[in-house]
Amino acid sequence: MRATVIHGEGDVRLEEVADPVLHSGRDAIVRVVAACVCGSDLWPYRGVGNAPEPKRIGHEFVGVVEAVGDDVSEVAVGDFVIAPFYDCDMTCANCVNGVSTSCLDGGWWGADDREGHLADGGQGERVRVPHADGTLAVVPGPVDPALVPHLLTLSDVMGTGHHAAVSAGVREGSTVVVVGDGAVGLCGVLASARLGAARIVIMSRNPARQALAREFGATDVVELRGDEGIAAVKELFDGIGPDAVLECVGTRESMEQAIRSARPGGQVGYVGVPKGGAELPIGELFGRNVNVAGGVAPVRNYIAELLPEVLDGSLQPGRVFDLELPLDEVAEAYLAMHERRAIKSLLRVSEV
Repeated sequence: MRATVIHGEGDVRLEEVADPVLHSGRDAIVRVVAACVCGSDLWPYRGVGNAPEPKRIGHEFVGVVEAVGDDVSEVAVGDFVIAPFYDCDMTCANCVNGVSTSCLDGGWWGADDREGHLADGGQGERVRVPHADGTLAVVPGPVDPALVPHLLTLSDVMGTGHHAAVSAGVREGSTVVVVGDGAVGLCGVLASARLGAARIVIMSRNPARQALAREFGATDVVELRGDEGIAAVKELFDGIGPDAVLECVGTRESMEQAIRSARPGGQVGYVGVPKGGAELPIGELFGRNVNVAGGVAPVRNYIAELLPEVLDGSLQPGRVFDLELPLDEVAEAYLAMHERRAIKSLLRVSEV
């Protein structure tokens, strides 16, 4: 079978790899229908952080179950499933408490699992899924192929944007600022609108992303950054700032922008993967009663809430995919996102 392998900075290739096999009675094999490139995939692509090479890559996919282990009971061959960006059993204390990203028996795509077997990356033709009963969310069939992009967002970006909004305390009537106009930030706009926010500001300099943000529910756009951006945000909210700020980038600058933009007593929900050395300014948070919450999004816990609205068409987060390519063109999918020619690249792998 074919799968995406990263060899180093700016170097991703589609290569022949071994077919996945069941290692445990709890495993499943999924034929991938669609996968995508994540903003966090761009960190190793840009040479940031330690990335062993060569290495399978990708962690967002949907597909059809082809085989299951003897102990799997919740998913069956032929089921269309959503795989979150990690594996989890959904039975341990952390999963039950809503934090499945801290599953006591879980793991990450592309890393060794608890049994010492290397987990597959998601950007390939097939994937071995550990803890299939917990990891995989079954979509009631038959599945309309047109829904595939929207379903795919539930593996990461829609759930992550939702986590940012929930962590920031967004509710009916909230005022919200979103820092970051990538797919997660745009889904944060959509999530905030879904939760009833009265006013939503997107911080963006990109006209296409601004337009999609407005379609998702943004009421205002701020193009400025730094001190000027903070002043512009506060001017929109009686000089004091919004109730909630969603930090969806992960750099020192974006976190500072978010914290300094929030009103006294406001709340920051952060989901950007930290790559900029941000440190919380405890004195400022203490003095202004600004709260910070968030972290790696437990998207598996959110699928049950969000899936019905995707299926009935009332929630359409898949519009963040503005580039769709076959798996053969995965290198272009990465390059387009790296160069900001695409918000998010979808890879079509097989038919539903």
